[in-house]
Amino acid sequence: MKHRSFLIAALATTATVLAGCGSGDSDGGAAAATSGPQPLAVVATTPEVADFVRNIGGADVAVTQIIKPNVDPHDFEPTPADIQAISQAKVVVKNGVGLEEWLDRTIEASGFKGAVVDSSQGVALREGGHEHEGEEEHAEEEEHAEEDGHEHDPHIWHNPKNAKTMVTNIEKGLAAADPSRADAFAKNLTTYGAELDKLDAENEAAFAKLPAGDRKLVTNHDAFGYYVDRYKLEFVGSVIPSLDTSAELSAKQLSDLVAKIKATGTKAIFTESSLPPKSAEAIAQQAGVKVVGGEDALFGDSLGAPGTPEGTYLGAERHNTEVIVSALGG
Repeated sequence: MKHRSFLIAALATTATVLAGCGSGDSDGGAAAATSGPQPLAVVATTPEVADFVRNIGGADVAVTQIIKPNVDPHDFEPTPADIQAISQAKVVVKNGVGLEEWLDRTIEASGFKGAVVDSSQGVALREGGHEHEGEEEHAEEEEHAEEDGHEHDPHIWHNPKNAKTMVTNIEKGLAAADPSRADAFAKNLTTYGAELDKLDAENEAAFAKLPAGDRKLVTNHDAFGYYVDRYKLEFVGSVIPSLDTSAELSAKQLSDLVAKIKATGTKAIFTESSLPPKSAEAIAQQAGVKVVGGEDALFGDSLGAPGTPEGTYLGAERHNTEVIVSALGG
């Protein structure tokens, strides 16, 4: 933690130097005077939150996304460019629930004086770990949650109903920062909210076709708790036994997971786009089940590449459902 704080302080100094090397008139001059109202400068932390801001803000916002696709947010370090972007923004939008443990120190280092929007406000949070686990396993997961800094599961966006709460918070934050565009933000919220409702209905319909006994999920790490709860799946376990990605399976946990996969008749292990698949492949080989990865890897902590269908929240979540239903129903 001290190392990360020192690093952020050093990066802040570098960012200040970089800012001093700029043109110095980016906010003024004749060009700015004739270009009309400027988009609201917004920094968004994660790919999911950035996509939400783009959908609610439309052309009225200029979004700087801090964490790029397929970067693990649990192990993220900000750059001088990130600190500079925050210093120049009017609004910072975060996922919340402890996912961005680096953000508060980075904001302080940047000198940012704008509004911080916590998109998780009002979301019913899950405890750190699956409530239907045994007491011993649940205690282990709580211990991991404390080590990771996650008292609650931060992967809230995997339930589209939570995503609706998140975009509502974002709309309120943008409207407060730029009241002149509030009507446009509200209209965009209505449109996008309908898309989230459609996604939720599609997911429900897809899982309704899958026998209850086949709805068993094993993933790289414990990122899909809200998804599991929403669509009534059974979470069998994860390769990394944690909400975070820094923990590792002990030999006993590994053998227990293999035994549990065999005992429950689980059909597959799903890898995630932002994590290496080797451990999942080794466990799958021992358990005698298939590994779902490569282009079919799930988007657990990230979205796909910009410009692809999976580069949006809606596209990534549709991909996840299609892959899971196809693999477990096959």
